[in-house]
Amino acid sequence: MTVWDWSVFFHNLVHPAILSGLWTTIWLTLLTLVLAIVLGTIVALIGRIDTFVTRAFYQGYVAFFRATPLLVQLVFLYSALPQMGVRLSVVEAAIIGLMLSESPYVAEIVRSSLSAVPVAQWEASKAIGMRPFTIMRWIIFPQALRIAVPPLGNEFVRQLKNTSLVSVISMTELFRATDNLTQSNFRVLEALTVATIYYLAATAIWTLLQNAFERRNSRWFADARSGVAQPLAKNAEA
Repeated sequence: MTVWDWSVFFHNLVHPAILSGLWTTIWLTLLTLVLAIVLGTIVALIGRIDTFVTRAFYQGYVAFFRATPLLVQLVFLYSALPQMGVRLSVVEAAIIGLMLSESPYVAEIVRSSLSAVPVAQWEASKAIGMRPFTIMRWIIFPQALRIAVPPLGNEFVRQLKNTSLVSVISMTELFRATDNLTQSNFRVLEALTVATIYYLAATAIWTLLQNAFERRNSRWFADARSGVAQPLAKNAEA
């Protein structure tokens, strides 16, 4: 048997099973990341409430899911929960597991981004009679979002790699599709090379999109600041 076979490589590159697994990896990554952002933001906002219970909840939630391996969480959701009468499908267990595993990292990003906005802006907004929800929505969150975008974008890459672990509960994403293919032709090198190329391509495309969004976001923020500064300067001159 030859070490490398180009015909097998190109065959695997467009193999329907590989392409189907790639699509599953992409939609699973995007869906679970969006859900983790929603859940993580809620957890971060709860953690900002200055009470013992909310602080304990936030610290316990983050510590538990960050300390527990994703592999253990997935197996628990799919194999252990049925013993307690809760049965999840493979897709449901994968989505819930990836969401829960990612949410504490998002919560930490959101919490630190909100904390980075100067407290003086909150106090000034309250002084002119703005309500807390309005302050958070129009003053604090837009600035925190600009800070949070780069690290949240980086979480896509981590989540993309995490999806390979759902193969342990028999979900056919890119890695499991690749592994299934090697069981039929025993050409492991070519199959794993194809999988690596697709992982690299997905990461590269996302990085380009993220960089473009960050540049646009920076220009928008700069224009917004100049738009506010000009009227203030005219008033000062008057």
